[in-house]
Amino acid sequence: MQSGEADAAQEALMRFVRNFGLHQPDRTPCGQPLPVSEAHAMVEVAREGRIRQVELARRLRLEKSTVSRLVTNLVGRGWVHRETADGDGRGVLLVLTDAGATAAARQADARRDRLTALLDRIPDDQRAAVVHALQILAEATVEPS
Repeated sequence: MQSGEADAAQEALMRFVRNFGLHQPDRTPCGQPLPVSEAHAMVEVAREGRIRQVELARRLRLEKSTVSRLVTNLVGRGWVHRETADGDGRGVLLVLTDAGATAAARQADARRDRLTALLDRIPDDQRAAVVHALQILAEATVEPS
């Protein structure tokens, strides 16, 4: 790779992060008054229905202690309930409450609306290429096993 390519990619990525609001730790880019890490946790719990706390930490690529504090915040909001995992006295399962399911749906709608508005500003003939490039970029961040 040419150093100019790396510089251009870095500049573009930094502009995107700032313009999209990904650098704001206390609210999601779609305007929800929720830390981004908690929003990502809500996505994972909503997607699975029930998820072990250690699995959530793995998916979010966060330390166990960070996820423990994050989950405590979600429990405090009344959005997540902790359960003891079957057959494992130390394991913790996370489950959305009814209020959490409502909050997760509201967040998903806000994300979809924000991304739709963003994609609508990309010329029709370039939109598929942008989405494909984002998919490739996301895959490139996966560490080889």
